[in-house]
Amino acid sequence: MNLTSSSATSTNQPTSDIEKFHGSSLELQNLTMAYGDVEVLRNVSLNVAPGTTTCIIGPSGSGKSTLLRGVNRLHEPKSGDVLLAGESALKVKPDILRARIGMVFQHFNLFPDHTALENVALALWSVKGMSKSEARERARRRLAEVGLAERADHRPRDLSGGQQQRVAIARALAMEPEVMLFDEATSALDPELVKGVLNLMAGLGRRGMTMLVVTHEMGFARKVADQVVFMDEGEVVEIGTPTELFDNPRSERLQRFLSEVL
Repeated sequence: MNLTSSSATSTNQPTSDIEKFHGSSLELQNLTMAYGDVEVLRNVSLNVAPGTTTCIIGPSGSGKSTLLRGVNRLHEPKSGDVLLAGESALKVKPDILRARIGMVFQHFNLFPDHTALENVALALWSVKGMSKSEARERARRRLAEVGLAERADHRPRDLSGGQQQRVAIARALAMEPEVMLFDEATSALDPELVKGVLNLMAGLGRRGMTMLVVTHEMGFARKVADQVVFMDEGEVVEIGTPTELFDNPRSERLQRFLSEVL
């Protein structure tokens, strides 16, 4: 991920005053995923332009999270390809790929005995080979960026759910990824904490991060997404702008889904 220079430390600053991301393109070509003999994702093709936000919606069990796991190779695809900046992501080592594609999960997956700062810095010195002092400095910048400068020395048990998710986002950003994947990043949060995390995610999109977001937050998808993907039963049913999908759904399956969730 290439960055323009800036000394920003707050997500509340104007976009022009904080560093910009230059995310990469992401393309899925006939991606098929299976667990044993059961195909849970079938021939999914999708283009995500650099610096855009794509929201994936659909009922539970439709394959949304499996799609993200295939992109990040937490589960190896059965067939098809994933192109990152035009190159196959399936031909590089998974650890190298995951340094380029960050992922934020529904559950925060923080190390309970490490501080917020240590949670963010750990991969920088253990995976990227940074010195501990350099890793800590970058971790401090990322925590400040997500509004947690004053919580750097707190352990997860002393943080709210929303703060823990911000630490997880800071940890992913610290690796300087080209693409960010969000898998229901707010569904484990109390309702009053959801808005802050969604605002943080929206800010990343405005700054040019390429994002693929699985979400049940229809208002977020309508407001922030450049394109929305509706999935059902392991397939992409419709793709379009938020206006096209939410105001003029073509398929009966999407019409039924929207009538249930809106």
